[in-house]
Amino acid sequence: MNEIDLNADLGEGFGLYAFGSDDELLASISSANIACGYHAGDPHQMRATVERCLERGIAIGAHPGLPDRLGFGRREMQVTPGEASDFVLYQTGALQAFVRAAGGKLCHVKLHGALYHMASTDQALAEAIAGAVYRFDPSLLLFGLPGSRLETAATECGLGFVPEGFADRTYRRDGRLASRQLPGAVWHEDEKAVAQAISLVKQGEAATIDGGSVVMRVRTICLHGDTPNAAQSAKRIRQALLAEGIIIQRPTR
Repeated sequence: MNEIDLNADLGEGFGLYAFGSDDELLASISSANIACGYHAGDPHQMRATVERCLERGIAIGAHPGLPDRLGFGRREMQVTPGEASDFVLYQTGALQAFVRAAGGKLCHVKLHGALYHMASTDQALAEAIAGAVYRFDPSLLLFGLPGSRLETAATECGLGFVPEGFADRTYRRDGRLASRQLPGAVWHEDEKAVAQAISLVKQGEAATIDGGSVVMRVRTICLHGDTPNAAQSAKRIRQALLAEGIIIQRPTR
């Protein structure tokens, strides 16, 4: 590979509460996943974030999560496939309204937090969500873990799928992300995140939590905005990739 997309989750503040390093991250990414009001975000954040992305030519995606603002969408909930489908449609449609009103185009959908992981392993949830996105707009891309149930469901219904890697996370041997509750699951050292980003693009490999590696073929890398020094880390990753001759651009089907 000689090209990669860099994405980040934005617009996760709400009301009087600021969150993340959105303005700084915008200088490093090519795609943005905008919170849609369930796990975080609100209508004003959505509008403002959409407008900032359009000003910079950054691809806009919906970032729907579970209705769990208190837990930031990172706690699993018992939801039916139909409920999950409705959650995704409701949030994606809300963001689409702001994108269209601003003269832009919605490009992709990336699930948030627990919903992301649940749809990666639960076939019924994966099929319901991929089908909902396809019915909403078959031209949209769906971001997710490579080799997951969600990838299978997207491929089977004809939806474009973009396999995603994480620069600051370690993996399990089966290719799933290691739980955030485990020591070493999240890296806070820029050097490790930079090295993993380069490895994901050039070698197609990522580090496992037990010190090994796992094959990980990806087309986009997530740069988390809710970690310490997130903006500086994102900048360093971008600069390192460019220095390796890697082109950073939004994914296409």
